Amino acid sequence: MPSIIFMCGVGILYNIVKIRQTITMKKVVNLLLGCILISGVCTKEAINSYKNSEETPLTAEACLSLNEEREQSNSSKPFSVKAKAAYMIDADSGELIYSHNENERLPIASMCKIMTLILSFEGIEEGKFTLSDEIQISERAASMGGSQVFLEANAKYPVKELIKSIVVCSANDSCVAMAEKISGSEEAFTQAMNEKAKELGATNTLFANCTGLPKEPQYSCAHDVALMLKELLTHKEYFEFGKVWMDKFQHPQGRFTEISNTNKLVRFYDGCDGGKTGFTNQAGFCLAATAKRDNLRIISVVIGEKSSNDRFADVRTMFDYAFANYTQKIVVDSTQPLPEKIKVSGGKIDRVSVCASKSLYAFSKRGDDPYITTEIRLFKSVEAPLKKGEKIGEIVLYKNKVRIDYADLLTCERVEKANVIDRFRDVAQEWTIR
Repeated sequence: MPSIIFMCGVGILYNIVKIRQTITMKKVVNLLLGCILISGVCTKEAINSYKNSEETPLTAEACLSLNEEREQSNSSKPFSVKAKAAYMIDADSGELIYSHNENERLPIASMCKIMTLILSFEGIEEGKFTLSDEIQISERAASMGGSQVFLEANAKYPVKELIKSIVVCSANDSCVAMAEKISGSEEAFTQAMNEKAKELGATNTLFANCTGLPKEPQYSCAHDVALMLKELLTHKEYFEFGKVWMDKFQHPQGRFTEISNTNKLVRFYDGCDGGKTGFTNQAGFCLAATAKRDNLRIISVVIGEKSSNDRFADVRTMFDYAFANYTQKIVVDSTQPLPEKIKVSGGKIDRVSVCASKSLYAFSKRGDDPYITTEIRLFKSVEAPLKKGEKIGEIVLYKNKVRIDYADLLTCERVEKANVIDRFRDVAQEWTIR
């Protein structure tokens, strides 16, 4: 029926022109626009554009063009989110799956604690302190408001408990305590956060503190938050805390504070084992989360949601799409020796089994068939003696002729240097064969 009305309108205009009746151009356009509006072809934006433009009246072609552009824009996105910005990647390769205003600078609230955690785990790996070391809490740290575990000033707490409270319940007081332990002050620690952001390539990020509490200037973007979470996930100790749903935070005098994970997907989404929430009135509801199924790990970020339910719903939608449409194929398995042994000179054996220092995967959309190859690069000479686990080269992974990852090649066994008797035996065997 709408198409019939539209065609009738076009017919009327044709007859008007044919009999050369006097009519203003604006009346002609209004008549055509009315027909298009009735037929449901024209968009609301097109109508507003016409009403607000006296110099350039809207034509039927312009109206239809707006609709085509809108349809093309909508069809280019597999789904929509309510967030101001969103970003989703494969956690291993960093390949993009979905983006929406990903580079827009926005406040991210407590998601900045992802960087606080990165520097905390780096401190452990660099030997500055251990998870069992205790930190004495300053008056300033104990006085922090917002999300907290109510640390006691001058009391001592294990690093492990403080990190757990940051990951699980976003404790501001624990953040400041860790910042003071690592850098001496929150101000110096914030400077280290910004330096690390630059190192990671998070060029649209500026931190003002270690908690994400409102303070200007500070901002980040969905792209940068994903980069930071990707880096955090390289610290395997993180997962000990990231998947905790509920726990007790112990104080020195025997008092406990009940804590529960602010990332509800840890409990309610299959495969979700980490992430960080954030909320302030300025930032809205935010979430950076990760989930893994089989070999595929995904990172999803949303910023500026209107409600807590919206952030979880959007990230769930993003995860669902990724797991349904993408796959992670294992190309090199680090638990198995490579098929071909590597030649060794001067050893009791002339070839040695090797394995990769990590598994290598090829990320792709289901149904796609990317061109996957590997290349082994050895040191100029592989000579005995060799220890088990000694690096002798690397294996490089290519996808469609583009390098996407690599791993060290390690010996799977020990190779002793050949002595005089070994060499005499080898010569004797060669003569026997001849």
